[in-house]
Amino acid sequence: MAIVNTTLAELKDLVGKELGPCKAQRITQEQINTFADATGDHQYIHVDPERAKNGPYGTTIAHGFLTLSLTLPMFAEILDVTDVSTKINYGLEKVRFPSPVKVGDQVSMTSTLAEVKDIEGGVQVEIDNAVTSEGASKPSVVARSVLRFYS
Repeated sequence: MAIVNTTLAELKDLVGKELGPCKAQRITQEQINTFADATGDHQYIHVDPERAKNGPYGTTIAHGFLTLSLTLPMFAEILDVTDVSTKINYGLEKVRFPSPVKVGDQVSMTSTLAEVKDIEGGVQVEIDNAVTSEGASKPSVVARSVLRFYS
């Protein structure tokens, strides 16, 4: 699906509408290893392919927080608010990791604007995001993100 370009004034018209999906991207062992180095989380299920073969998933898996960190750049492929001067990642309301992302899987995301409310100088948007991984019966990440757009 193509990116939706909109303005601050038009954002409220998108509440309740599913947007996306973004372009799928393949998760590599290099990404997983780099994330492990950045966070200090070197658990074998992430970084040791040989040992992970005998683990619960049969291969290495991405860190849940690695997959979560992809939601912002994936959202940028779904929606662009064209008349803003500043875009702020304001936080998260709820995050769950229902299923793992195995190394080599492709992930994609759809988003639904849940709420748009006026704030001083702009709007605050709450977005329900679902990151899916090929072959999985459940999403890999379900998260409500909060963004602020300032004019």
